[in-house]
Amino acid sequence: MTDRSDRPDPPEQPTSPIRVVVAKPGLDGHDRGAKVVARALRDAGMEVVYTGLHQTPEQIVEAAIQEDADAVGLSVLSGAHMTLFAKVVDLLRERDASDIVVFGGGIIPDDDLPELERMGVAKVFTPGAATTEIVDWVRSHVDPNR
Repeated sequence: MTDRSDRPDPPEQPTSPIRVVVAKPGLDGHDRGAKVVARALRDAGMEVVYTGLHQTPEQIVEAAIQEDADAVGLSVLSGAHMTLFAKVVDLLRERDASDIVVFGGGIIPDDDLPELERMGVAKVFTPGAATTEIVDWVRSHVDPNR
């Protein structure tokens, strides 16, 4: 039997940074929270693409696929969260990209959270969520080597 104790451990496989598309779907024009979250994710070492205001679900899904995103973070303050989240999740499925994790935040009633989870939204952060909580969640629930 060969003694291998003097050989160095094989190098670890490098992991890519987590890639997140942060988007503001619909007609909502308030993007401060989305920008704060995008910056927190970037400062935590993630690659972040912020799509800007007034994006359609189709534009968001296209950006996620083109950017090879690991996750999409949606910010919805307009009250249209049930429709917009559902459309993004459905379009990702249609495009064979359901491995892209969808999470989000905004003014979303607690009563809607179970339905959003059922439709495939992995996590919803409500007002008052700390950026550290969001960063920690993304790190522990999004696999950049998917």
